[in-house]
Amino acid sequence: MLYTEQHQQMMHSVTKFVETEINPHVQEWDDAGIFPAHDLFKKMGDHGFLGINKPEEFGGLGLDYTYQLAFCEAISAARSPSVVMAIGVQTDMATPALSKHGSDELRREFLVPSIAGDRVACIGVSEVGAGSDVASIKTRARKDGDDYIIDGGKMWITNGTQADWICLLANTGDSPSHRNKSLICVPMKTPGVTIARKLDKMGMRASDTAQIHFEGVRVPQRNRIGDEGMGFVYQMQQFQEERIWGSASSLRLLESTIADTIAYTRERKIFGKPVLDNQVVHFKLAELQTKVELLRSIIYRAVEGYVAGEDMTHLASMAKLCAGRFTREIADGCLQYWGGMGFMNETEVTRLYRDGRLTSIGGGADEVMLGIIAKGMGILPPRAAS
Repeated sequence: MLYTEQHQQMMHSVTKFVETEINPHVQEWDDAGIFPAHDLFKKMGDHGFLGINKPEEFGGLGLDYTYQLAFCEAISAARSPSVVMAIGVQTDMATPALSKHGSDELRREFLVPSIAGDRVACIGVSEVGAGSDVASIKTRARKDGDDYIIDGGKMWITNGTQADWICLLANTGDSPSHRNKSLICVPMKTPGVTIARKLDKMGMRASDTAQIHFEGVRVPQRNRIGDEGMGFVYQMQQFQEERIWGSASSLRLLESTIADTIAYTRERKIFGKPVLDNQVVHFKLAELQTKVELLRSIIYRAVEGYVAGEDMTHLASMAKLCAGRFTREIADGCLQYWGGMGFMNETEVTRLYRDGRLTSIGGGADEVMLGIIAKGMGILPPRAAS
């Protein structure tokens, strides 16, 4: 896949936005443990960045997903994986199913302001005891007249303390676990919705992450996205975009980490010569750069298929697996060559070391990706595949 001049123009605009609106504030937001989502998202909405592949009639640009990929790759120049992840929640995790399957009324109420940056979204899937195992969620929405009454809780919710609405996966019936779930748009100010706590994390410090409780939360059934009982299917479709985003959003940061390490080891001298001149160092950095290009290639292939309407669960899972493992290897390998400075919080590579660890956990752990890949290859044992 080759980017056109239009793609490149978008990437230039996004990179400029990163340099002026995100990177100057990264350390401040890390220290605060939160970034101003409403302010930043409104600026992004004004630039048209939050609805690139969403329908024009609801405020989007109506472009295909290659343009969303270009945006994602460009935004990954941000030195804050926290903020990049939060943006991805807004564009590629909480809104794809709404955009594709929601009623016009529901899209006007929730999608339009999310694209404009007037509302912050979050996605409510994971629970204590049901993270990667989506089928095991316990949150339930029972019918009461024209409404749903929701009880349960969600865990590790990105944007959770600032969000205006949540795309909630809940059990709405008693059918088998893959056919008893629905996605429901729930305003966070609805009575019974409680932010139980803001979570204290090892990394991704600038991203607010919450535990949320739902007790007797009443929302109209018209807030359901698409057909009842199709929530698991819709969520699996959303995971394709989420995993592509999670992979592509690491590209430029990985490259900048390698470039920073090259510059540092070229100047840092041990035993009278630059660290970079040691074969073990420059060979390792060459290997790491090669892995970034391998990751880029598989992401591009996944997006080409996705735009063509193919189910890219297999390749998206491969990309996600590689992104997590390569991020860990690049962060650890580069940090080593910084010596004592690599252990200092003032060094950018340490942020990637802390924040990048989530890539192998969030959105489906490495082991889940391997299970999906094995199933696609026809080698997953029947009992595990059921």
